Amino acid sequence: MRYVVTGAAGFVGSHLLRALLERGHDAVGWDAFTDYYDPALKEENAAGLPVERLDLVDDPLELEGVDGVFHLAGQPGVRSFGAVFPVYVRENILATQRLLEAAARAGSRVVFASSSSVYGDAETYPTPEQAVPAPLSPYGITKLACEHLASACGRELGLDWVTLRYFTIYGPRQRPDMALARIVSCLVEGRPFELYGDGSQSRSFTFVDDAVEATIAAMERGRAGATYNVGGGEEATLLEAIETLGRIAGRRLEVVRRPRREGDARRTSADTTRIRADLGWAPATSIERGLEAQWRWAADRVAAA
Repeated sequence: MRYVVTGAAGFVGSHLLRALLERGHDAVGWDAFTDYYDPALKEENAAGLPVERLDLVDDPLELEGVDGVFHLAGQPGVRSFGAVFPVYVRENILATQRLLEAAARAGSRVVFASSSSVYGDAETYPTPEQAVPAPLSPYGITKLACEHLASACGRELGLDWVTLRYFTIYGPRQRPDMALARIVSCLVEGRPFELYGDGSQSRSFTFVDDAVEATIAAMERGRAGATYNVGGGEEATLLEAIETLGRIAGRRLEVVRRPRREGDARRTSADTTRIRADLGWAPATSIERGLEAQWRWAADRVAAA
């Protein structure tokens, strides 16, 4: 199959593109190499991969002959209030609108990476896809807007699409602003970790290899127009993750407590009944094994520097 992966120099996108190539697909990545975090890290992620520098808002989008598009590009991060909001509108809503319309014209299937942030502080846990979305952050609002754009393009333009709501993906090459990456970095370098909130906030942590498997399965077997939660089978609090990583590293982490950041949900917990039934997918990586892989990658990277 011929595929395009947007956001291919990012954390999940680079893992996904590599997996597609290893399976023998004709796949190429697109990425704007924005500076949300150090673009040098994105260059490192993309090393050895066929990634083209392309801006989804400004550049021509040529999708003729492309069987499917994995749309992972976007401006991440729930701390999206204030002056940065126009960036989220541009990188998430405008970019997605252009890509979806181009895919509809070309007859390309789209798997869109949405987020558990659309649920906010959800009405039920574990949270099923039919729960009423109530995002707490502008980021979550833009992701929900993109979901509605996909639905509108499906109804009016004939777009074939599947939506995935990712729940806190972690593993080697995780974005440096995410909590687990910051914990690991502090352990490696012997620095204090700034914990925002009391640490009791919990997440359905999802290992990146499991997320990649779910994403490919959605392209191959997902029902057109369906929305699927992609979440780890185990839920853990940040304090539990800190304890586990400290045990894996054999080091004690100094924690400096800070106030909770706005837009940060207290809990995420994925109900994966639908994706298990439709796609036969289930998370295969325990938190312990996943965190050990992330720690080992970070420690080896520092040792090789």
